[in-house]
Amino acid sequence: MDVDTRLLRYFLAVAEEGTLTRAAERLFVSQPALTKQIRQLETLLGVRLFTRSRAGMTLTEAGRTLTERVPALLADWDRALRETKNTAGRTARLLRVGFLASAANETTPRIVAEFTRRRPGWRVDMRQAAWSNPSAGLADGDVDVALLRLPFPDRSALRTAVLFTEPRWVALPEGHPLAARDTIPFRDLWDEPFVAAPPETGWWREHWLAVDERDGHPVRIGAVTDQPDDWLSAIANGYGIALAPASAARFYARPGIAYRPVGGVSPSQVGVAWARSDDGDPVVQDFVHCCLEALRPEGTAAPETVPKASRSRWVRPVTAMPGEPRDTFES
Repeated sequence: MDVDTRLLRYFLAVAEEGTLTRAAERLFVSQPALTKQIRQLETLLGVRLFTRSRAGMTLTEAGRTLTERVPALLADWDRALRETKNTAGRTARLLRVGFLASAANETTPRIVAEFTRRRPGWRVDMRQAAWSNPSAGLADGDVDVALLRLPFPDRSALRTAVLFTEPRWVALPEGHPLAARDTIPFRDLWDEPFVAAPPETGWWREHWLAVDERDGHPVRIGAVTDQPDDWLSAIANGYGIALAPASAARFYARPGIAYRPVGGVSPSQVGVAWARSDDGDPVVQDFVHCCLEALRPEGTAAPETVPKASRSRWVRPVTAMPGEPRDTFES
């Protein structure tokens, strides 16, 4: 019997979350689609894996048995898949780098140039991901390393290093009454309709709606988009406003849209991420080193060697958010 590993991942998410709703948000799929996949797996196996009730999804005895085996099985498959793709990339001298939106901003070309200087004959393939993929393909093994916004969900198999912190601004129609202000208090935006990412993006959507910084004030959704171009069009057409990194004013400047600083909302962080299994990969670690070196404040000492697999922590001074440690390498 052949079973798609996707079905096993869906099963494990439901088993761990206990409800279809939370599992669907974690997997970035709709609840009806997830329900269909679980039923398909039960049909293939010929057993019932869950008992369904209003309280959630409870594992049957057969389901509990499967949960004991699936994590190791999926981990072995992920390792084999990653090693296979890595081998192909190494043979072609190609490093796959995933990124969200503008990646590391103006520093990206410098990072790539430094990497190719260190690795003559190598090429960096930059692959942009949709907002519904917060790890930019890294969690799925589709890329070797990623430039993304921190934090992001389910980082258990990944390591991250903070590159820089930037304020969150607001993008709004040029004719909006608030666009005349130099700085806008976030509280003054609470009743405005927002252009949001799809609900299944979970944390990403909530972070850019600043759900935790509204004192319980409900969010008004004016439009839903999953790509920068659609996001810009929705704002320009007056369907809503949106929080954005300050750098969006440079990278996504567009007639009809104004960007303004926002007071009273926390900043955003950009980081480089890689798989824990690649701690000892010299090519991946060279790219990570290039990222950290490119963002090193002028006049400070160069970062020490990128951590080997045998080392647990790597400390480098960075601009940290209030209350956060200044240690950029996370175990």
